[in-house]
Amino acid sequence: MLRRRRAPLLLAAATAGVALVAASPTGDNGRSVASTLRHGVARSSRAVYTIGFVVADYKYTLRGLDSGSADYRVKLSEVHLRSAKKLLKLCKVNGGFYVKAGQYVSSLRQVPKEYSSTLSCLQDQATPSKFQDIKLVIEKNFGKELHDIFLEFDEHPIAAASIAQVHRGRLHNNQDVAVKIQYPGLEQRMKIDIMTMSLLSKSVSWFFPDYKFETILAEFEKSMSMELDFTLEAKNSERTANCFRKNAVVKVPYVFWQLTTREVLTMEFCYGHKVNDLDFLRRENINPTKVAKALIELFGEMVFVHGFVHGDPHPGNILVSPQGHGKFSLVLLDHGIYRELDQKFRLDYCKLWKALILLDTEKILELGEQFGVGKYAKYFPVIFTGRTLESKSALGTQMSREEQKRLKEDLSSLGMDDISSFMEALPRDFYVILRTDGLLRSILGNLGAPRHIRLLTYAKCAIHGLEKQPKLESGVINRMFLQVKTNISYLRLMVLIEIAGLLAKVNDAKHKVLNKLRQMFQEISQGIYLLM
Repeated sequence: MLRRRRAPLLLAAATAGVALVAASPTGDNGRSVASTLRHGVARSSRAVYTIGFVVADYKYTLRGLDSGSADYRVKLSEVHLRSAKKLLKLCKVNGGFYVKAGQYVSSLRQVPKEYSSTLSCLQDQATPSKFQDIKLVIEKNFGKELHDIFLEFDEHPIAAASIAQVHRGRLHNNQDVAVKIQYPGLEQRMKIDIMTMSLLSKSVSWFFPDYKFETILAEFEKSMSMELDFTLEAKNSERTANCFRKNAVVKVPYVFWQLTTREVLTMEFCYGHKVNDLDFLRRENINPTKVAKALIELFGEMVFVHGFVHGDPHPGNILVSPQGHGKFSLVLLDHGIYRELDQKFRLDYCKLWKALILLDTEKILELGEQFGVGKYAKYFPVIFTGRTLESKSALGTQMSREEQKRLKEDLSSLGMDDISSFMEALPRDFYVILRTDGLLRSILGNLGAPRHIRLLTYAKCAIHGLEKQPKLESGVINRMFLQVKTNISYLRLMVLIEIAGLLAKVNDAKHKVLNKLRQMFQEISQGIYLLM
């Protein structure tokens, strides 16, 4: 039965590839395109076979099991892990956009943990293209010989990712630059890969109608299309630099527009190491917690205040550049994927965080209706702050055992249709926020930052974001009344945030004292044992 179902998928992928090859031009360029398409068909075939086996595994492993039973949950977790490993292998073998897709899936908070943890090891790396091919791309884009454009140009790339590689160069005025060059034939490869992914997502949705994979794929395709146009990346870079022009900690490389096209991006060269490189931070005497705080302040301001969000904040895109005496700047790279949040959504999201700080149940549920998630709004506190609606724990602290038990029982009652309904109802802007927040949490965890830093920073940024709300009321009296009301609300929340921050510090200090006492007790016990 499975063989019969897989056959049409393979036939469709092969037919699409053959049709594209037949329509491709002839000559040297045509041979290059045809070669690209042949490789695309091979990647598509591997993808079809892999997904076919994954679908079969789910169907046969879970057949006849009650979805509410403990046995079902155990088997489901096992098949999740097996499938994630198969997809990881597929991404590594196929490379390119499959790596990007794997990274994208791993950063989604709504996917099973087996997938996110397994696929998170994917690195945005690739085998560099030959220098002659890269040289041709540069010369084709500018109509000049390479030596006429650059005084020096290192043939060996300093970085090679899935869609481009970066070389260090020097302009004729001795300015050091980083030059990002797109791989030849990339757009053709993307068309084939996206076509295959679309076909597979529709096929898998037929087997599992409760999951709507097309939505995630549409977001992924949109982000990839933007990332392939380096002029958009340059514009995003300049806009971000303008947003943070008064922030001395944030550095965005300057763009050289005369040497920038859709396929080539030339920027100021900035020195630094990955934001999660703890050995480097220790060598430079830079406090990792301060780095974490600066990082979350940067992205908190992006989301809540500017509503213009960098969509791919993995460690390779954020560098720490030492400024001496333990000081540093954060260098923000790779501005290809951004999301401009809808103004109403931004303000509602600020209100949501205000409600989350206060644990204002009525307001959280009201905003849930506005976001379109209805009854699932009760999970917002869990998703964002690690508390439940009924929580008595302080902001930034762990839930009590009783709360954890109740939450586990509640979540165990959710089925595939509940998860699917929640994902479908979420506004598109939420996908970017959840993905970005997931990547940032991972970095903060690597830096060893306390949990409350993220929560308190987001809370402060949400308050500032609400201050940007347009004042529609007319009349001097109304405006004055609104300003007083806003100031009182602001002061109230700031006091609550400061109290929460103080409680979190006290809690951290308590744990440090307990650990120290525990260590001393162990040392004393060992000493007594040796004396005896």
